[in-house]
Amino acid sequence: MGRIVYFDASAGAAGDMLLGALVDLGLPLEALAAELGKVSLTGYRLESRRVMRAGIAASKVDVHVLSHDHGHEHHHHRHDHSHDHGHAGRHLPEIRAMLASSGLESSVKQRSIALFERLGDAEAAVHGTTRDQVHFHEVGAIDSIVDIVGGVIGLHWLAADRFVCSPLNLGGGTVKMSHGVVGVPPPATARLVEGVPVYGQGDFERLTPTGALLLTAHAGSYGPPPAMRIEKTGTGAGDRDSLDRPNVLRVLVGSEDTGIGAGRILVLECEIDDLQPQLLGPLIDRLLGAGALDAYFTPIHMKKGRPGILISVLAEPNHREAIEALLFAETSTLGVRRQEWERTVLDREVVGVETPYGRIGVKVGRRGGQVLNAQPEFEDCQRAAVERGVPLKEVFAAALAAYRGAPR
Repeated sequence: MGRIVYFDASAGAAGDMLLGALVDLGLPLEALAAELGKVSLTGYRLESRRVMRAGIAASKVDVHVLSHDHGHEHHHHRHDHSHDHGHAGRHLPEIRAMLASSGLESSVKQRSIALFERLGDAEAAVHGTTRDQVHFHEVGAIDSIVDIVGGVIGLHWLAADRFVCSPLNLGGGTVKMSHGVVGVPPPATARLVEGVPVYGQGDFERLTPTGALLLTAHAGSYGPPPAMRIEKTGTGAGDRDSLDRPNVLRVLVGSEDTGIGAGRILVLECEIDDLQPQLLGPLIDRLLGAGALDAYFTPIHMKKGRPGILISVLAEPNHREAIEALLFAETSTLGVRRQEWERTVLDREVVGVETPYGRIGVKVGRRGGQVLNAQPEFEDCQRAAVERGVPLKEVFAAALAAYRGAPR
């Protein structure tokens, strides 16, 4: 059972919102600060507090930067791209060297460097320069480096098997940058979300470059939450408190649930009335080979009194293209219909049992821990029957008896 992390970015995402959600999930702030301490970056401190966003309680992580001029610290809002808050930005080679010489875990170090390089490419494309020449104003500032590296550290701590993300809400309105006012999404963010489902809703910038960078670097797929048993939810707050929608990033952590994982399947169908029947013979095996869960033929009567065949294929959505391609290539159909069906599935596993004819697998179906079905695997029984020269039904009965008699 895999561990899934789902990002709900329907109200936006930023580096600090992600840190807040991770702390809310139980990542100790001290542990995060200790890991970040392995990077030779000084002049800041982390603080976490509980805040309300449109009536929802959330964790807010702030990076307080100690200012050089007054000897005191101040906090600045990440939504303002316009100036540098008195901290010189940095160039990519400097950030890369700082991370490379750090004591961070190797995978965290590599991913952090890769993220800054991707950001450098995005900024370089916007300003018509090369990534090593890009001057990271906002993102080279201490707080953004802490956001990005801290985000990578925290997501590594979650030890997920896969990350899934909702479509990303860019927000709306305009953003003030050092070069003037631009519409949301600002150019670098637009580059970072290329190829990813996005939409714009709201009156301010809801997805910042650091948010776009961290989520797209981890998410393997986008869409609604996958079938999972949610174990805990972390809610991280952004700087603003908007009334229409809580300015929070939610991170759901849970385990893959195969019991409901098969809850939605595609049914692909087409009819054939003008193809030699023997050409259809091998088709079912080929469909199963292309990822179909099941495939079957139904005899039907079509127009002009023609006998025909309805081909039905059940499949997970990610196998749709391969199955459609096969149907178009191997049959004479001009179209393939599809529909999404819901189904309820028993938790299934194959249990090996010892019989006088060798080891046989028995497929067991359970619901809520209770066994409702036990069927010997047909191929195993057939193979044993041929090898031992005994009737298939004897092997079948022996496997069932062995399963029922086995201590469980």
